[in-house]
Amino acid sequence: MIKLDFNTMTKKELRAYVIGHPTDKDAFSIFVDRFTPKASSETFAMPQSATEFQEIDRLIKQKLENSL
Repeated sequence: MIKLDFNTMTKKELRAYVIGHPTDKDAFSIFVDRFTPKASSETFAMPQSATEFQEIDRLIKQKLENSL
């Protein structure tokens, strides 16, 4: 099996890989390390119901799809 070099991937390539391979913890860790400094420091309250969790999941997926 060929080991991918996540450090040489573009932001778009790495994001697509992480979305396509959600269980790859190494890729996710590198993604977070590389792009967290650019993220907003805004925080949100934890969801309190299954409906809120579903809505957050939907919004995250929509945001990721729109940023590819």
